[in-house]
Amino acid sequence: AEKMAIEDARYVLPNACETKIVVTMNARSLYNFFNKRCCNRAQWEIRELAELMLLEVKKVAPSLFKYAGPPCIKGECTEGKMSCGKALEMRKKYGNI
Repeated sequence: AEKMAIEDARYVLPNACETKIVVTMNARSLYNFFNKRCCNRAQWEIRELAELMLLEVKKVAPSLFKYAGPPCIKGECTEGKMSCGKALEMRKKYGNI
C-alpha cells in the first residue's frame, strides 16, 4: 500500500504528471506483455491497462490469446517467494475474460 501511495503521489503535483503510452507490438510481444503486466505484482495502472487490452485482443483473436495473462493461470507462479498467493483467484478471473 505504501508503494502505491508513493506512485500515486505524483497526482498531487500541480502538473499531475499525466502519462500517455503509445505502443506497437506483434502478437508474440503482446503475449509477453500480458504475461508480465496482468500479474498482481505489476503496478496497478499498467495491470488495468493490460487487462483492458487483453479483453480487446480476445475479441479479435480469441484462439491466439486464449491462454494470455499472468503465468499462474497456466501453472505455478513464476514470482517465487514474491508470489501474491492468489493463483486460484487469478485462474477464475482470467478464465472468464
